[in-house]
Formats: sequence, structure tokens, C-alpha cells
Amino acid sequence: MDEIPLRERLVVAGVELLEQDGAAALSLRAITRRVGVSHGAPRRYFPTHNSLLAAIAATGLADLAARLTAPATGEPRARLVELGRRYLAFAAERPAMFELIFRHDLLEGAGGNLRATTLPLTETLTSVVAAAVPEVPDAAERTVGLWTNLHGLAVLRATKTLDLILEDSQLDAFVVRAVDAHLS
Repeated sequence: MDEIPLRERLVVAGVELLEQDGAAALSLRAITRRVGVSHGAPRRYFPTHNSLLAAIAATGLADLAARLTAPATGEPRARLVELGRRYLAFAAERPAMFELIFRHDLLEGAGGNLRATTLPLTETLTSVVAAAVPEVPDAAERTVGLWTNLHGLAVLRATKTLDLILEDSQLDAFVVRAVDAHLS
């Protein structure tokens, strides 16, 4: 059996550490220790620690993209509600990854072109918003408002803040209200 390439092993180890212990655990030494290589070994693939973080974040973005681009059925409003539910579910299930993929202060210029990865997600959301309110020309503005609203809920969900005050069924009602507010 062929050995998994070192680059991939480093990324997998980083994802595992992130999911188990959070972003604070993502030191270069911790990742290389888990893989069993020297702390200088990653430099061949990742010139900086942040470039390794970007590669780790790219795996999370790929997962989020797969969830959001999987077909959502029904009329546009129902599809937007489903996309909102999926977004919040990702934040709840993978909170450390959710945090990392939106740490543009760390990831900007680190490689992986992460912002380009999010562009198709934005375009998908904008197209569904446009289909929901075809008579209104500001679908992009409505999309930004809706995403901002959903992202705020997702951050509160990822940090378990909403768990203190809402049941899951109540959270779902917030998603529905957010969609309705930005479509009206």
C-alpha cells in the first residue's frame, strides 16, 4: 500500500487537532508531532504556518460547499431556509473549523485562494434569492443581509451561546424569520 503523501498527512493531522482541541492547538509543533516528523518538514509544502492553516481551512470550506451546493428542493424560499439550516448545522457540528475558515486575518495571503472558494457559495445563495424575489433588482444586497443574519446566528450557534437561550425548534424559527425578513 502506498504511503499517504506528507502534505496530506499534515493537513489531516491539523484537521484532527482542530476538531479535537480547537484552533489554539494548531501549532506547527503539535501538527508535526502528530505526524511524526520534524517541525521543519512541512516547509517543503507550506512555507509558513499560516499556509498550513489555509490548507486545513480549505478542507472545511470544501465540506461547507458540499453541504450548501447539494440540491435543496422546493420553491426558492424553502430552499433558502434549507440552506440556512445547513449553514447553522455546519457551525454547530464543526465549530472550530467554522471559526478557522472565517479567520481572514490569519488566512489572507496564506495561499489556497480561500476567498475564491467562497465565491460559488455566494453566487448560489444570490441565485436562490433572485429566484425568490425576481421582481426586485437588489438580490446581491439582500443576499449580503441574509448571509450576515445567518452568519451571526451561526457564530452564536458555534459558540453554544444560543444553546443557553433557545431550543433547536426555536432556532429553526429564527432561520425562517431571517429568510422572510430579507425576502420582503
